[in-house]
Amino acid sequence: MPHAGHDGGQNLTLKTIGAKKAPAKARAAAGPAVKKPSRKKPVSKKTALKKAANQPLYAADDALLERIRASLDDDKAEDIVVIELQGRSSLADALVIATGRSSRHVASIAEHLARRLKDAGYGTRPVNGAQQGDWVLVDAGDVIVHVFRAEVRDYYDLEGMWSVNEPQRGRAAG
Repeated sequence: MPHAGHDGGQNLTLKTIGAKKAPAKARAAAGPAVKKPSRKKPVSKKTALKKAANQPLYAADDALLERIRASLDDDKAEDIVVIELQGRSSLADALVIATGRSSRHVASIAEHLARRLKDAGYGTRPVNGAQQGDWVLVDAGDVIVHVFRAEVRDYYDLEGMWSVNEPQRGRAAG
């Protein structure tokens, strides 16, 4: 329902209550929009670090692992294995090992994963070995992803190497 409005004492305008906004093209043709200043205070670096310190570390790792698994599944990677490394290595929190059907498939899986992680806000991820396509490594920070051809995966047997139990430290043999 239209009603008369007053804008600064000079012009009498007609406004519609409950009307929808004009399409973006029409608004653009009408002239530049004036951006309202934000009322939120900028978050200081110190405040951001405090908030991050209160968040559980595994939540980000789980989200990252889920993104990696989804990407590998989307690209039809086979025999996906996740090896937890927390408490066993300072290198990473987990290893993800997967198999591709050919050298081209292996390289494609790794490159798609790196692109998807970048698009998700994890930054540019290094990819090593994509040119040969036998064994490609994607360093996703807390998670390291290895994508192999089947023969190369059997030869290096990373699962076997990381599944060995560490000896108990501090115990006397006897």
